[in-house]
Amino acid sequence: MPEKTKRKADELEELEIKLDVQAPLSKKEKRLLKKGKKSLEEIQEEKGADASEKEKEKPKETESAPKEPKIGVWIGNLSYDTTKEDLIQFLVAKSQDSETPIEEKDITRVNIPKKTAHKIKGFAYIDFKTLEQMKSAVSLSEENLNGRKLLIKDANSFEGRPAKAEEQLSKNPPSRILFVGNLSFDTTEELLEEHFRHCGEIVKIRMATFEDTGKCKGFCFIDFRDVEGPTNALKDKTVRKLINRPLRLEYGEDRSARKVGKKTGERPAIAEETTERPQRHEPREYGTGRERSSGFQMKKPKYDKRDNYSARDSSKRVVSSVALANAPRQSAAIVESKGKKTKFD
Repeated sequence: MPEKTKRKADELEELEIKLDVQAPLSKKEKRLLKKGKKSLEEIQEEKGADASEKEKEKPKETESAPKEPKIGVWIGNLSYDTTKEDLIQFLVAKSQDSETPIEEKDITRVNIPKKTAHKIKGFAYIDFKTLEQMKSAVSLSEENLNGRKLLIKDANSFEGRPAKAEEQLSKNPPSRILFVGNLSFDTTEELLEEHFRHCGEIVKIRMATFEDTGKCKGFCFIDFRDVEGPTNALKDKTVRKLINRPLRLEYGEDRSARKVGKKTGERPAIAEETTERPQRHEPREYGTGRERSSGFQMKKPKYDKRDNYSARDSSKRVVSSVALANAPRQSAAIVESKGKKTKFD
């Protein structure tokens, strides 16, 4: 062993923790000891007493008893200006004729959720002491308060609540194609096949890659045999993460289904709706009435391929600049007078 390592080994000392040794004094205790206000024995006794008190004050872990459900009602269809006093007066006044009249002291809680500072949300929760008082309040349903018929029912009863609609798996219509986004650049087709193999039979994996490196661009399309494969993948929470990245899963567009729908699905449907034969719009031809009635069509003039079509405008006339270019050049000399005088009436 070299000398340097021997020196380091000798210099290092093992750290020993002795539980029997008392903790060092704090700055406050040192000041008291220095000023002579307290002795070392008194300070150590106080430390021991504080430690024993802390152990006694530790709360014991006890099983908390289950809370009893609150006895209350839910009141709906309230006007937006209803107050706590209005509800209490309504329950006290309307329940006097019932078997269990409600007094103001029997109401333990009134909760009116507010939408704004001066406007409530239209419902409230009221708790009572006994079950009979709650039933008495429920019997006051359909009574009028501030011009509105109230709906009162048990606060712990959720009957009549509309069932939650199933969460939409994808914003696109179902298809046998699964789009996978937010992939890592290190993703490979083998890794994708292993990751989605249990969802269904995979026909093909189309992964977008960079031309220079061949690595994944961050998304791919997985073709399954049927629609059940992508549906199982969207429902399975275990496939929503790959290489420590959350995946974006959506139904892809099945182009084969789209082409079939256009040729065989749409056109026959239109033909079945209309019994009349669709009129054929033919280009209008100019000619005599006999020609139009007999279906005669005027033959279009044939132009030589060597002609310059760019010299013709939309009305099939030669452009003036081209026509004047080939015209004979006129003389610019002064014309000699012949003695004739022309008059215009």
